Amino acid sequence: MDGALVNAVDVLVVGAGPTGLTMAGQLAAFGVRVRVVDRALDRVHESRALGIQPRTLEVLAGLGVTEELVARGNTAVRLCLHAGGREREVPLFDLGLPDTAYPHLLFLSQAETERILGEHLAAAGVNVERGVELVGLTQTADSAVATLGHRDGRQEQVSAGYVVGCDGAHSAVRHLARIGFEGGSYPQTFVLADLEADGVAGGAAHVFLSKGGILFLFPLRQPAGWRALAMRPPADAPPADAAVTLHEVQTLADTYTGGTVRLRDPIWMTNFRLHHRAATRYRAGRAFLAGDAAHIHSPAGAQGMNTGIQDAVNLGWKLAQALRDGADPALLDTYETERAPVGRMVLRFTDRAFTVATSTNPLIRFARTRVAPALLPAALAPRFARATAFRTMSQLGISYRRSPLSTDGPHRPRSGPRAGDRLPDAPLPDGGSLHRLTAARGWHLLLCGPPSAWSTGEVTALAQRYSGRLTVHRLAPPQGAGAATALRRLGVRSGARALFLVRPDGHIGYRAGGNDLTPLTSYLRRWVRS
Repeated sequence: MDGALVNAVDVLVVGAGPTGLTMAGQLAAFGVRVRVVDRALDRVHESRALGIQPRTLEVLAGLGVTEELVARGNTAVRLCLHAGGREREVPLFDLGLPDTAYPHLLFLSQAETERILGEHLAAAGVNVERGVELVGLTQTADSAVATLGHRDGRQEQVSAGYVVGCDGAHSAVRHLARIGFEGGSYPQTFVLADLEADGVAGGAAHVFLSKGGILFLFPLRQPAGWRALAMRPPADAPPADAAVTLHEVQTLADTYTGGTVRLRDPIWMTNFRLHHRAATRYRAGRAFLAGDAAHIHSPAGAQGMNTGIQDAVNLGWKLAQALRDGADPALLDTYETERAPVGRMVLRFTDRAFTVATSTNPLIRFARTRVAPALLPAALAPRFARATAFRTMSQLGISYRRSPLSTDGPHRPRSGPRAGDRLPDAPLPDGGSLHRLTAARGWHLLLCGPPSAWSTGEVTALAQRYSGRLTVHRLAPPQGAGAATALRRLGVRSGARALFLVRPDGHIGYRAGGNDLTPLTSYLRRWVRS
């Protein structure tokens, strides 16, 4: 180990996948001194996770990367079900959800997502240190001391205010912090491959249903045209590190497609097993877990990477506020309070979906191969049914209503979002939107109602007291149809007065009716501080 030199940093992020890169980007945006290390020598170049949900696109918009993600990805994707020799198209993404700017699932390879996030981080002056591994971690009341191992055998000690483990299923942070990881493994073995495919229509995600399971073909642009995901027969369970040949993948595909799809030009192929595990806690002192370090599950519903990125967005601003303002210690405790239930919910959802997709139970197999192909298109034909299903998968409905950070004040509106809910988007008269209005770093206060309803002196004093932390906006009719739409989505009736305090992650922390700022001031004193 090098001498007594201990390098100091505010936050050490371990792991540079999408979760770690988002975490570091969030912290850098708040001016936090952050260091990012990863034991891998390079970022991934395979597709891996490939679906980005609307809520993830919303939260990444604050980093300024969403437009490039959308430009590089594919939003115009249909779903085609194949079963019993018939093909049925299921429209899912033509919903036009009014309260988000991203009413679609974006297909983009993880390689591209990491590239875009990594370039954003480098532009912010933070470079990922690769070939660097966390090998030791001790904690005191004031700091965490991490021991880092470098490729040349050198060891280095780093003193950090906090350490965040974004280092995946085999997390060193989780192990060194002595946090349990409970769950198990599914018995099935799967094959993943990035390759080209002939015999299937482009611009669609194809699902081939059979008695033996399901074959997925997802459209990509990079690094290959298609991602194939297929379950091997129960008796065929090679070691995870066994080489995969194109002949094997083609043979598997033939059993699902009846030989109608020809695979070629593979870029990457691998065997893998799926696990379902969750950390017993998300925090141990000054060490936190996010993403796959905290929860792993099947890829059903494209939830994994998205949940990790949203973990990072939830924790990032809280760490920044704790470091900058000496926030109430309970603020950091709300990370687990808010995100652990989401992790458990995703685990339940993906487990049920996985069971339906792979079970050999005769009843479930009959439902998968006969009932679902016949009924699913009709069941999802009504726009309301599709919107409900998609909103569940899209993570737009995630709420923190039971969090200590969520407070409904007096006379709150009877409809609209409650404290803890995501702020809905809506157009504004100047051509902007609620989300663009509240995209700048920090907290945002929306004052709804006639301009005369709010004391200018009181509002100015509040803005000055929390300067640099709180931005005040007025939504006052009549300002045209845009303001009316925004107020309606917030549940504010014509002529009524209400206020909404929006957290840095786009969720509502406090709401109330009327124009009394006293309860709001109490909330700000505890959670924001001047």
